[in-house]
Amino acid sequence: MLNIKIKILDNRLGKDFPLPNYQTDMSAGMDLRAMEDSDFILNPGEVRMVKTGFSMYIADPNVTALIVPRSGLGYKHGIVLSNLTGVIDADYQGPLMMPLWNHSNEPFKICVGDRVAQMLFVPVLHPKFEITDSFDDVSCRGEGGFGSTGI
Repeated sequence: MLNIKIKILDNRLGKDFPLPNYQTDMSAGMDLRAMEDSDFILNPGEVRMVKTGFSMYIADPNVTALIVPRSGLGYKHGIVLSNLTGVIDADYQGPLMMPLWNHSNEPFKICVGDRVAQMLFVPVLHPKFEITDSFDDVSCRGEGGFGSTGI
């Protein structure tokens, strides 16, 4: 079990609104809430940095956190992250923010405490590159690029 220390930056988090948590026992991502001072409208094409209300320190160089959109908000309302996926490095200790982007044609209201993104913790590998002139094993794909395996 990985234990991660978090620092509460918004005193409503953990009292009026739950800390980041998993909605089901088998959820991969824990929901992140919009912890702004007040509700707001995200207009079409607008990007806004939205507070999560906490900071954390992963500390383990073999782990990173990914912040990704919530599927329903993206599909139904066009609310995604402007950088598509946020990477939280193990040594980062600052406030977690979410750059929400409304890529729909309709304004969308976000209320304080709404679950607007999710965070996943994943393992990280730190490979060393070894320069070579050729590969020992040639795969069946070889150098085939975009679309080379068909539809």
